[in-house]
Amino acid sequence: MGELRLVELSASNIVAANSLTLKPGQEQYVAPVSHSIAEAYVNPITAWPRVVLDGDDVVGFIQGNFDPDSDHEEFKGCIWSINVAATAQGRGVGRFAVLSLAEEARSRGYDRITVMFEPGEDGPEAFFYRLGFSSIGETQYGETIAALSL
Repeated sequence: MGELRLVELSASNIVAANSLTLKPGQEQYVAPVSHSIAEAYVNPITAWPRVVLDGDDVVGFIQGNFDPDSDHEEFKGCIWSINVAATAQGRGVGRFAVLSLAEEARSRGYDRITVMFEPGEDGPEAFFYRLGFSSIGETQYGETIAALSL
């Protein structure tokens, strides 16, 4: 793995981002990148879509939401979506993406970020807990809400 870098979602990388393939069983826990991309264009002021590059290859996608005026505390500074290519998982891509989003949140004056996920064997729960997130509640749909103090 070369040097990872985070860049804005753009016309030059959107197809590769939308083509990221997960490991079998992970699809049920993560919305397709195309849904996140659509969300970014619906909420362009608060959405923060980025791709992770390893050299010139798109190996991950993360979308944050920064909305200090949200009525829901868990949506003020949060991770909407994260996808890491199956071939790049376990190599620090997800960690890099989350920590980059956390740094962006910190630079905007946030003292924490949140994420929501469905618990499950192939889900992202263990990944987020390894990064220091702690469970702070549940959504009305039974998803875990976790927070990372910055």
